[in-house]
Amino acid sequence: MTVLLSDERITTIPVVETGEPLVDLYSRGISTPNQQFARESVADRLAVADTFLPAGIQLHVVEGLRPIESQQEIYDGYRAELERLHPGISDRDVYVLASRFVSPVEVAPHVAGAAVDLTLIGAHGPLDLGTPIDATPEESNGACFFDATNISREARTNRALLADVLCAAGLVNYPTEWWHWSFGDRYWAFLEERGEALYGPAHAGDVSLSAAVVMRSGRV
Repeated sequence: MTVLLSDERITTIPVVETGEPLVDLYSRGISTPNQQFARESVADRLAVADTFLPAGIQLHVVEGLRPIESQQEIYDGYRAELERLHPGISDRDVYVLASRFVSPVEVAPHVAGAAVDLTLIGAHGPLDLGTPIDATPEESNGACFFDATNISREARTNRALLADVLCAAGLVNYPTEWWHWSFGDRYWAFLEERGEALYGPAHAGDVSLSAAVVMRSGRV
């Protein structure tokens, strides 16, 4: 059974902040549509993973660091959507259901600069990974889950390739979103059986190469 970010096994993991800076992913040779940031160790691992890919294919990060305010707005919007879809749902149940797709702010990996949303691109653009990066479980009939079976063979193969290179570089996947990978956050600590997470909330002032942080709407 999938362990969600709302699970007490995740939320109770302590954070011992390393103070590691944020870096511009593009400066590390990682493809991005605009300026995106992540913790230095995350960026280093992405750069390593990129070298493991076959010639002509590369990682493409669409979102890294996300401001706390944006995380809260995304969470509130998705929670409201779920409440419309499930009239009378309890606060606890909607909290858990929402965490399949948007992390509660207090444990959000993107807010810590510990997570990225990414895909694979080739010479002719994005590869088939089964769904758009922003596809909700409701919109995709669950095809956004990494192990979903209702996707094409090509998409399955591409997801396996993505997992092979990212896992080899030390990142972990949030299994309800094939595109979401992280290092140093609470979910990573849980899966890797570490006693503590490495990163708490990060701020624009922590950026080592630029103070400008350009964001897009995203999820977990």
